[in-house]
Order: sequence, then structure tokens, then C-alpha cells
Amino acid sequence: MKNRSRILLVYTGGTIGMIKDYETGALKAFNFDELLQNIPELNILEHEIDTVSFENPIDSSNMNPQQWIKIANIIYEHYEGYDGFVVLHGSDTMSYTASALSFMFENLSKPIIFTGSQLPIGDLRTDAKENLITSIQIAGLRKNGKPVITEVGLYFEYKLYRANRTTKINAEHFQAFASMNYPPLAESGVYLSVDYKSLWKSGRKQFPKLHTGFNDEVLILKMFPGITESSVEYVLSKPGLKGIVLETYGSGNAPNEGWFLDLLKDKIRKGLSVVNVTQCAGGSVVMGNYETSVGLKRVGVTSGKDITTEAAISKLMYLLDKDLSPKVFKTIFETSLRGEMS
Repeated sequence: MKNRSRILLVYTGGTIGMIKDYETGALKAFNFDELLQNIPELNILEHEIDTVSFENPIDSSNMNPQQWIKIANIIYEHYEGYDGFVVLHGSDTMSYTASALSFMFENLSKPIIFTGSQLPIGDLRTDAKENLITSIQIAGLRKNGKPVITEVGLYFEYKLYRANRTTKINAEHFQAFASMNYPPLAESGVYLSVDYKSLWKSGRKQFPKLHTGFNDEVLILKMFPGITESSVEYVLSKPGLKGIVLETYGSGNAPNEGWFLDLLKDKIRKGLSVVNVTQCAGGSVVMGNYETSVGLKRVGVTSGKDITTEAAISKLMYLLDKDLSPKVFKTIFETSLRGEMS
């Protein structure tokens, strides 16, 4: 069949993989070997679906770089045999994992679509079936014999986003994710509508290169009124610390008091990488726009522009493992590698 694609489902854990035991009312893990029997709608899809599951599925709160590598390796090992991949993942840290995978796969030429749900797949009002079925359809989309999506995406509640642009915004609504600084790549309604001009164009002709190195000696430091010199000094003095994501106010503003800038200047001079991202849900860091960000620029803080915190921390880990000079690190971080910043 012309439009038939081979899709591999990778189940890591999370709410989507739970069904309710109606005798006890307790949630229990779903056997993905019986996927088609439990979700008969999948039989109607034109695609061929195979599944692989973590031997011990995990709650996404326990996700870490070692698990990111495990997911990426599963996809990489099966890359030639499938046309697309759907990763089922808990929603709490999905944006972190999906962002990390976007950096791990260089020259990606097939879709990797992350999805999950707010309610278990066996629940009467579940959002799991729609998310799963549409994610499979998106992963199988082809045009002129080639995949339409060639990047890591995140599909939730009728919208496909660029994964490294997403943030979880709601713990209770079905519309759990948002992409404040980049439009949806596709929307599901009566028709599946793709915004072709927003898609990432990658190196289709090259087999993807997989990067599996992460340096997790990093921290996120969020600015707040009243933050003290001793607190900042304590955080920045952590033994072995290599990088900090600094969550600042507005368009990248932070205290311009001497102690704060002197601390940053000293640590940066000693090799600490400091990336400036905004606490705001939308918008961009523009250092030098206000007097309260001129100092950050002067001491060598890297601009995260409009990157999300989730993408910033995974990009930071990814680049720190490459042992770059401070100047090269700053140049590469401030460059969009996978469409993660404007």
C-alpha cells in the first residue's frame, strides 16, 4: 500500500500505559504486547505497528539522561526498519526528554513523536486513545514517498508541536502542553492539517548521527526578589559544577548589584557556563535591552534567547559533554541547532 508505514511504538512508562483494575479500582501497567486487542481502533489504521517496552516502565519523574540514552538507542537500533517512531512517556518530564532527543539525533530524517495522556488508556473519558492514534498517523505521514515530519515532535490534545519548544502548562486539563514561541507543526480536527512552512528541514541524505554524551553537573537557578549573596554563592560553589541555567526576569534581567555580577564573573572566568533564559512563559532574552541585563552580557553570560528551560538544560548537558572552549560554547549555544530557538 502506497501510504502504509512501519511504526515502532516505544513505551517508557507514564499514565498512558495504565489500565484500571475494575475489581480493585487500582491502576496497573498495560501489556503493550496486547495493544491491538485493547485498542481495536488501531486495526483500522493503514500502518503496520510494532511495540517495544521498557522492561521496567518508569514514572517520568524518575527520568534521567541514562533513560534518554536508552530511548535513543532503541530508536537508533531500529532506525532502518521503520518509517516513524512514537514514544509513549509520562507528561511531567516529557518536554525534557523530547528536547534531549532532538539534540541527540543529528540529521534526523524520520519522525520521532512523543505523546502521553492525562488519564489512563483504560479510563472511560481518556485522552490516551486520541493522542496515541493521531501520533501514529502523524508518524506515518508521507509525501512523495518521504516522511513529512523529520524532527522530534510532541503531540497532545489535537496539536503537534516541535518538541524542544514545549512546556507542560497544566496538570489537570487535557491541553497539558504549550509552545509559546513557535506555532504548532500540525493540528488535528476533521482533517489533519500540517503547517509545512514551520517544519524543520534536516539532512535527509545522511544517516543520522547519534550523540549519547551528557554532562549532568548542571543546575537551574531561578531569580526571585530577595535572593541573597550567600545563597547564590552557595549554589555556584557546588563542587564539580559545570553549567547553570539562570532563569531571569522579563527579557533577561537580573539584579545589577556588584556582588551578583562579581560572583558570576568569577565563576565564568573559572570555566562555569551560564545561560540566561526568561522566567516568562513566552518571549525572549535580549541582553542589553535594559540596564539590569547589560552587566550579564558584559561578564560573559550566554543568551538563551527564546529557548525553553527544558530545552536549555538538555542543550547545556549535551554541549558540556563536548568539552568546548568558552567562546565556542557560547557561539554554538546561541545558534539554533534543531529549531529550538528563533
